[in-house]
Amino acid sequence: MDKLPATLSVGIMTAPQIDVTNNADGTFTLHGVTIGKDYHWERKEDQTFMGKLKIIREPDGQMTAVNIISIEDYLVSVISSEMSPNASLEFLKAAAVISRSWVTGKITGRSKTATRMTTAPPPARKEQGTEQLEPSLITWQDHEDHTLYDVCADDHCQRYQGVTKATNPNAKRAVEETRGEVLTYQGEVCDCRFSKCCGGRMEEFSTCWQDKDMPYLQALEDRDPKDGTILCDTSDPAILSQVLNDYDQETADFYRWTVTYTQEQLSDLLSRKLDHNFGQIVELKPLKRGKSGRICELQIVGTKASLTIGKELTIRSALSESHLYSSAFEVEVSYSPTLKDIPTTFTLHGKGWGHGVGLCQIGAAVMGAKGYTYREILAHYYPDTVIEKR
Repeated sequence: MDKLPATLSVGIMTAPQIDVTNNADGTFTLHGVTIGKDYHWERKEDQTFMGKLKIIREPDGQMTAVNIISIEDYLVSVISSEMSPNASLEFLKAAAVISRSWVTGKITGRSKTATRMTTAPPPARKEQGTEQLEPSLITWQDHEDHTLYDVCADDHCQRYQGVTKATNPNAKRAVEETRGEVLTYQGEVCDCRFSKCCGGRMEEFSTCWQDKDMPYLQALEDRDPKDGTILCDTSDPAILSQVLNDYDQETADFYRWTVTYTQEQLSDLLSRKLDHNFGQIVELKPLKRGKSGRICELQIVGTKASLTIGKELTIRSALSESHLYSSAFEVEVSYSPTLKDIPTTFTLHGKGWGHGVGLCQIGAAVMGAKGYTYREILAHYYPDTVIEKR
């Protein structure tokens, strides 16, 4: 049986110089910490931490700040950083259990590095009687094992922003009242994935990462078990403020969204992001979708070259200066009256925010507001699982 150690180490930031302030109450403040790296909300902020600070000099001369912290104090910060600490208690308790389950796997060695990159071609195209292989770029990046610390502090692992966000006693209460509880399936601690908004239907693991699936991460509709309404389809500001921290609230159109590119914008964007000369873009063609509608293989057809890319995060990164909200989108094109072979604009009609696997934070917040217990919330998003105290 996996057993939680007392502490873990969290990598906070890496920079040529670490600027630290030691505070009178025994905490310390790191200045200029980057959050949301490579996402549309990326920024720097000062963050204050409990526990111990370790500074590591990297081989390239960079400095890395690592926080040594107790598991339970870490969780108080995580559920306050991933969402608002003002959320309902039952929602916070559900978040505490899944975050504890996830980090248990990280520090007991369940999770291994899982990154794949391939240029192996999909089925060959034939042009003028000659078989030509079309290149592909199918990649994923999972929560790989870090070598200098157990987990990092940003969205790549779980958001951990020290005591900066942990301002509500409900967050500490949620951790205390679920102390030691993890989610299991057939005796194994679950790999509890979660995202901001599934868009109405959860996704399977293999759409986003390795070609395998877990029985408890299913592509189910995110419907209220009692009245059948879609849970994450809400614009209630009181509920959204429970999930969306200050900078998350800048993102308002996550359930259904639209992005439009001109031909010039899209061809320039894809050329830069994929380092590939497509010429003018002729088509964005989904080749493979997950059960939620998220695209995991997308063919980009240009006048000079074509390329198939995947999985979902690679697609989201290629089609935005940061990341699209999700890869669950349909493509609408328009043409000029004089040029009917080359589209003038591409409009992406999308749904959801994030990979959509496991718990949907918006939907879970709605369940909490409706009076569901944390056990009912977890049973909805991770069917056939058991809560065990370890």
